[in-house]
Amino acid sequence: QVQLVESGGGSVQPGGSLRLSCASSLSIFELPSMGWYRQAPGKQRESVAVITRSGSTTYENSVQGRFTISRDAAKRTVYLQMNSLQPEDTVVYYCTAAYRSSQYWGQGTQVTVSS
Repeated sequence: QVQLVESGGGSVQPGGSLRLSCASSLSIFELPSMGWYRQAPGKQRESVAVITRSGSTTYENSVQGRFTISRDAAKRTVYLQMNSLQPEDTVVYYCTAAYRSSQYWGQGTQVTVSS
């Protein structure tokens, strides 16, 4: 089983930045992939950014060039640096990890972009 603890959400003005963190209970190299999803009320959860064990990254089109996923193996932590935030980025963000044919989720962290 994998436990994921997120932090770093909050409120920011349009054009601002936030960094989300996700600490894993397992070494990130034991996990085939980790990533960030987001979910708006009444909508399906969508993938935002994923990083594989090998370090390959993928991004959802609307965040490409604005968001960056990275990791610190020593801290067992994956980050999501979010720049040029827009009001439409206002949703709950979830950290996720794949492990032994299951997908695990963090508790979610709210990001609010508003002037």
